[in-house]
Amino acid sequence: MSNQRFKPKFPIRKDDVVVVVAGEDKGKEGRVLRVYPNGRVLIDGVNIISKATRPNAANPNGGIVKKEAPIAVSNVMLKDPKTGTPTRIGRKLVDGKSVRYAKKSGEVID
Repeated sequence: MSNQRFKPKFPIRKDDVVVVVAGEDKGKEGRVLRVYPNGRVLIDGVNIISKATRPNAANPNGGIVKKEAPIAVSNVMLKDPKTGTPTRIGRKLVDGKSVRYAKKSGEVID
């Protein structure tokens, strides 16, 4: 067995526009800011938490800061570029290259 870390391949990538399909923020949509290897994604404006922070250079007074928290990748679906509804993602070969496509409309995403 090799000593390299396993890097999973998620259908959701950074800068994709996604819709939350489960949980407290169901129905909200936003742009993916970061994809974590443990199966979570950080979405702009979704899953906002209040976090107590100590004074630092960026925030001299400290206090309570509102920020996004990661959400499970299973709770989000890509927004279809054609219809605007949540869609599953498939992969197919186009000109010998693997590309992602929206299963609802068949439109290529990459």
